[in-house]
Amino acid sequence: MVSKTVKVVNEQGMHMRPAGDLAKAVKAHPDCEVTLNANGKTVKAKAPMQIMSACIKCGNEVEIVCNGADEQAVLDEIAAMFENGFGE
Repeated sequence: MVSKTVKVVNEQGMHMRPAGDLAKAVKAHPDCEVTLNANGKTVKAKAPMQIMSACIKCGNEVEIVCNGADEQAVLDEIAAMFENGFGE
């Protein structure tokens, strides 16, 4: 298991588009479980509605936790998405 804490930099936070992009990226790695810890909630990163239910806003810190096959590569990919503001 590996984890990294990142800060949300996109202005609108985790609304539907970035939540969907994140879930799609995570689903591409079915042998690695990815969860997000934010605002006192733990949510599965494969479910856009769960991601949105965590109310992750710009400036919030999010801990990304990966467990399974290629966990470090998956963590690096997901962290880069957050750090790049999901292209916004």
